[in-house]
Amino acid sequence: MDHQLNEEIRDREVRVISKTGEQLGIMSAQEALKIAAEQELDLVKISPNAKPPVCKIMDYGKYRFEQTKREKEAKKNQRVMETKEVRMSPGIDVNDFNVKMRNALKFLGEGNRVKVTVRFRGREMAHTDIGVDLLNRFAEGCAEVSTVDKKPKLDGRHMIMFLSPKSSKDNKK
Repeated sequence: MDHQLNEEIRDREVRVISKTGEQLGIMSAQEALKIAAEQELDLVKISPNAKPPVCKIMDYGKYRFEQTKREKEAKKNQRVMETKEVRMSPGIDVNDFNVKMRNALKFLGEGNRVKVTVRFRGREMAHTDIGVDLLNRFAEGCAEVSTVDKKPKLDGRHMIMFLSPKSSKDNKK
C-alpha cells in the first residue's frame, strides 16, 4: 500500500497524530508539514478516506523497513499446503487399497491435503454406492490423522472426496 508523503498531501485540512501517537488536532496540511519538518520526520497520510484525512508524523524510511521485515517474517512462517491425489477404481483389491491408504497417510503426515478420487467406467456408473462405501472406508482408515473436508460427491464419472491433515492442536487432545 503506497502512502502519500509530505508535499504529495494536497488536502486543505488533516487530522495529525504525533510520532508518539498523541492527537495534535485538525490543521492545514502546510502547518502539519512544518511541524514534521521541524522534527526532521515525514508527514504520512495513513487514512485517506477519513473525514478529515488522518496523517501521522513518522520516519517513513524506518516504517517501510519494519513493514517489509514483518512481511518477510510472515512469509517465512507460512506453509504452502499442496493437494496430493489418490486415484482408485470401484473394483480395487484389498492390498491395492491398503497401499493407496498408506500413501495418503504419508501425504497427510507431511501436512498436505489429499484428494481421493474413484473413477467409474462403463457399467460401474450404475453402482456409485460402491464408490461411496469405498471413500467412507478410506476416510475411516485415515481418521486418526485427517478430517474430511468435502464428503464424497459425484462429479461426472469421478467421485471425489477431500481430506486435510488434523492441525497440531487437534493431535494434542
